[in-house]
Amino acid sequence: MAAAVSRWVLGVDSGGSGLRVALADAVRGRPMSSGPVLATPPVGTGPGGIDAEELAHRVVTAARTLLTGAGACGEPVPAVCVGAAGMASLGEDLRSRLPGVLRAELGTDRLALAADAVTAYAGALGVRPGAVAAMGTGMVALATDLSGWRRADGWGHLLGDCGGGAWIGRAALEAALRAHDGRESGSAALLASAEERFGPVAGLPGRLYPRADRAAVLASFAPEVAACAARDPVAADILRAAAGHVADALAAVCPADDRPAVALTGGLVRLGEPLLGPLRREVADRLPRARLTEPAGDPLAGALLVAARLAGDGVALPADPALLRTV
Repeated sequence: MAAAVSRWVLGVDSGGSGLRVALADAVRGRPMSSGPVLATPPVGTGPGGIDAEELAHRVVTAARTLLTGAGACGEPVPAVCVGAAGMASLGEDLRSRLPGVLRAELGTDRLALAADAVTAYAGALGVRPGAVAAMGTGMVALATDLSGWRRADGWGHLLGDCGGGAWIGRAALEAALRAHDGRESGSAALLASAEERFGPVAGLPGRLYPRADRAAVLASFAPEVAACAARDPVAADILRAAAGHVADALAAVCPADDRPAVALTGGLVRLGEPLLGPLRREVADRLPRARLTEPAGDPLAGALLVAARLAGDGVALPADPALLRTV
């Protein structure tokens, strides 16, 4: 009976582009990401920050669905890790409300609440010193020597996240609107792509500004920028500028005299060479001693790893009031 009680761990990855939840069997060691994953749209934010009630409801519903699929309906999930975008600055309500809900609904007695950059780090590098640039809808650089964290950017799409997907999409749509107006430095290629995707750009502000998920909508245009980069110098310049911002953030968190393992992770990696080529060059220029390392897994794999560690001997990554808290 005791083995059944400690068997399951749950990982949650809540970002600007959606919510993903996965269940793993902790007794098999590091959980693998090959099991079923439930994905839903992004969780909203409001005046109180991340919508704790909505996130809790979706996590509990997904966990029960996954347990049923695993033939374990009704079994408890004693260890959970939630990695969420905005946890550092918008997660106070989540930190206060989620533990009680998961304890009551899933039998969870060990919960790790992490910024999504922390789960990105754990997925990419595991539990060892290094640095990551987590590049998705947003962008944050995070480094640790296992005694504490150093963070740069991750301030959201209105105040920062420079070089992230929303930043790239916004810069590209701005170039498209310049072309629409007949201003210099506009991009006809990006204008054509924007109108194919979103319709006439004259109506774009009215369609975009009121949306709660506008960061995700902006980021959804980033692949079009990469597709245009080979034939359009404006698109290529946007990706070079994004690479510079990401490298700047990595340089801010990496000690100059260190030889850190550095991983580039997140959805933007899928843009491929139009972004990664300039980014590798920028990292080599700013951090010549860095060792670029292929990420072992994604943020959801990182959440599962943290949950598995939580169910065992402990997380081993540094605790931080905003970035990683266990309750």
